Amino acid sequence: MMRMALFRRAKKAEAEQMLPIYPQEIFEAGLLDLKDVLAPSAFEVSPSDMRLGQKFVQTIFVFSYPRFLATNWFSGVLNLDKEFDVSLFVHPVDTAMMLRRLRKKVAEVQSQITEREEKGLVRDPMLDTAYRDLEDLRDKLMQAREHLFSFGLYITIYADSKRDLEKTASLVRSMLDARLVLTKPALFQQKEGLNSVFPLAMDQLNVNNYMNSAPLSSVFPFTSFDLTSNKGILFGINRHNSSLVLFDRFSFENYNSVVFAKSGSGKSYTAKLEILRSLMLDTDVIVIDPEREYEYLAETVGGRYFNIALTSKHHINPFDLPPPREDESPTDILRSHVISLVGLFRIMLGGLTPEEDAILDRSINETYASKDITPETDFSKKPPPLLSDLELVLASMVGAESLAIRLRKFTTGTWGGFINQHTNVDVHNQLVVFSVRDMEDELRPVAMYLIVQFVWGAIRREMKKRLLVVDEAWWIMKTEDGASFLYGLAKRARKYYLGLATITQDVADFMGSPYGKPIITNSSIQMLLKQSPGTIDVVQKTFNLTEEEKFLLLESDVGEGIFFAGLKHVAIKIIASYTEHQIITSDPSELLAIKKAKEEYMANKGGNV
Repeated sequence: MMRMALFRRAKKAEAEQMLPIYPQEIFEAGLLDLKDVLAPSAFEVSPSDMRLGQKFVQTIFVFSYPRFLATNWFSGVLNLDKEFDVSLFVHPVDTAMMLRRLRKKVAEVQSQITEREEKGLVRDPMLDTAYRDLEDLRDKLMQAREHLFSFGLYITIYADSKRDLEKTASLVRSMLDARLVLTKPALFQQKEGLNSVFPLAMDQLNVNNYMNSAPLSSVFPFTSFDLTSNKGILFGINRHNSSLVLFDRFSFENYNSVVFAKSGSGKSYTAKLEILRSLMLDTDVIVIDPEREYEYLAETVGGRYFNIALTSKHHINPFDLPPPREDESPTDILRSHVISLVGLFRIMLGGLTPEEDAILDRSINETYASKDITPETDFSKKPPPLLSDLELVLASMVGAESLAIRLRKFTTGTWGGFINQHTNVDVHNQLVVFSVRDMEDELRPVAMYLIVQFVWGAIRREMKKRLLVVDEAWWIMKTEDGASFLYGLAKRARKYYLGLATITQDVADFMGSPYGKPIITNSSIQMLLKQSPGTIDVVQKTFNLTEEEKFLLLESDVGEGIFFAGLKHVAIKIIASYTEHQIITSDPSELLAIKKAKEEYMANKGGNV
């Protein structure tokens, strides 16, 4: 027993001595430092490339440059939608030492030229050019107008497969070869090349060329496209280089634009800013406003504002016909308008069967004929029929009783005051706004189609430089006839000197229509502001955005996004002056403050009087 107790005490003492050691060693062995987190699972080095985890990697270097380098010659490679790293090493060279070398080199070249002259040989243009370049560089170095540097340019390309790696490397090398910038892969030095490209400031390849300040500045990597022209309006500021995004939409092949953005990201603000600036360039503007956001703008600039609703005093007769122009046939005008009317009734009545479509086509023509409006007559000064006239014609036709009953709701029923009236709105003003905010949701697509149809007729009467803004266009895109009419407008607008600006927040509904993408392709200007995560994938696919551009749209602030003009696009920030902001803001708190200030001003003015 005594021996067993001593043995237990010895074991306990040994355990007490070891406890502070074993847990500490185990803890330290399980720690991860920064190197363990950053390092790939494994890498394999071969003569011409490397495998870094799941990625294939190749480093290439530039070993020769042409005599002249154009500005931004490297931007084509930098803007490639590929995964690669670029490292630039710029080592200053002592000017005094280089001047001594250049003096010796000039003497060698001059000696060769003199020797050829003494032998009676033909002049060598390469020697003469080299002599002039050396002398010019010496003068600039002596006058401190230039400095000399030892410059190294390395590019590391990443790909998911060896085939993709070879394809990307070939693309980069061919782009540089086209500019006489010659490259090679870092054979048997891929590991050193990768270390040289990593942000460790270690030039392990050490493949450098002498380059003076002017050509070296052309390699500056932080370049971006400039989207500006000599005339037009200011759309915003280029977020990459703070240059102006200045454009005239009427200088493109078509004058249309589209704006996609989530609610509250500044799409209406952007549209109102363009309207305000377009008015200063003598552009007539017509706006379809679904949320009554343009009323204050119209009031401020002396425009006209029409509220289209069931109880409104403003009315539009869908049977109004535009007078035929010199290059248009009355027959074509009447036929085109009948087709548009059938589309309107298809929306109003919730769809038509083929038989009902044919009946309506015939009855509309008979309704016009009842007012002596036919392709053979001059209908420019004749009063058009009303919807109730069409109802009478339908009631007298065999098989059209159902259509007459369904149409009665718009003539003498609940919705009778909306559409069965003669037109009493006049669009002869530089800014005209049609609001449909107070219209019932069920009738809003009908109202927007009717307004667009009426505006199109007014545009065809007289050719002027005009801009038609359709805000919340997804309302009219909800129906196939509405979308088809809007697409036809986008295609034909240029002929009538019209620019169509389509604005929407519901990208999914817009792109879900078969006419959504054609409207985009028929728009020379596209603007994408802040997007929601639910729609960003559709936007990315439609506009072929990179992952960086996708996240830029997700993280943008109000009034920020991407501006497309033709084949170029830049990141843009919409900026308005203080006065412009007071006119176009949609912020409820700011609108209340403006209203309060206006009331106080009017009260003080009345008090003084």
